Formats: sequence, structure tokens, C-alpha cells
Amino acid sequence: MNRITTGVIVSLLILAAALGWTTSHYHGNAVKYKDQRDTATHNLKMANETISDMQTRQRDVAALDAKYTKELADAKSENDALRDDVAAGRRRLLVNATCPTVPTGKSTSTARVDNAASPRLADSAQRDYFTLRERVKTMQKQLEGAQAYIRTQCHSNAGKNNNK
Repeated sequence: MNRITTGVIVSLLILAAALGWTTSHYHGNAVKYKDQRDTATHNLKMANETISDMQTRQRDVAALDAKYTKELADAKSENDALRDDVAAGRRRLLVNATCPTVPTGKSTSTARVDNAASPRLADSAQRDYFTLRERVKTMQKQLEGAQAYIRTQCHSNAGKNNNK
């Protein structure tokens, strides 16, 4: 009976060692897989946050672009309407100018009331004025849009990017 008891005890010890080794092996694998899962979950969360942030930025930039594109179109239509009104005579382009008087001895014609016309720009100068006005408005709206983009997209998100 001694031999049988010893054999059973040795068999149980071998079985316990095998079960311990198997348990340790599977526990190690479980810990490794859990770490991999946690890393993948963290990376997925970061990727989703980045995608969400990018979508928000795209919406903000699209709204900003729409706002300044509309303002630019409004300024252009206002300038075109003013140009048309001046061309049709409904409005006048006022110029702060003076007409020099011609000395009495150098005049080729007699001084009359007809010669005292109000100062007026030449047609080409008038066209140049409206072109310049339109370009100044365009540049102004583009600059305002760029400044708003920098303010909202670059400066406000600088702290976010440093924390990641």
C-alpha cells in the first residue's frame, strides 16, 4: 500500500505541477492580450478623437469660408451697383478737387460761365477707381478671412496639440 500511496502522491504532484505550469502559461497570455487590447482601445479612442476634431475643424473652416465668401460677393455686388449707378447718372462720383483758374492774359477764349465746369474724372480714371475699389475690398475680405482662420484654427488649438 505504501507503493500505491507513493505512486498516487507522485502522480498528483506531477498533475499539480502540470496544472500550475498550464495556468501560469495561460495567465501570462491573458495578461499580454489584455495589454494589447488596452493599447488598441487607447489608440482607437485617440484616432476617433482626432477624426472628431478634424470634422469639427472642417465644419468651422467651411462656415468661415462661407461667411467671407458671402461678404466678398456682397462687396463686389455693391461695387458693381455703384459703378452701374454712376454710369447711368443715378449717382455721382464726388471728387475733392479744385480747378485752377487760368490767368487772364493766357486764356485763348473769353472767360464765360460755360467754362466753369465742375471737376470730373475722366472715364478711364473712373473705371480705374472702381477697379481699385473692388480690389481693395477683395484684399480686405481675404485678409479678414485669413486672420479669422488663424485666430480660430491655429491659436485656439495650439494648446490642444501640445497636450497630445
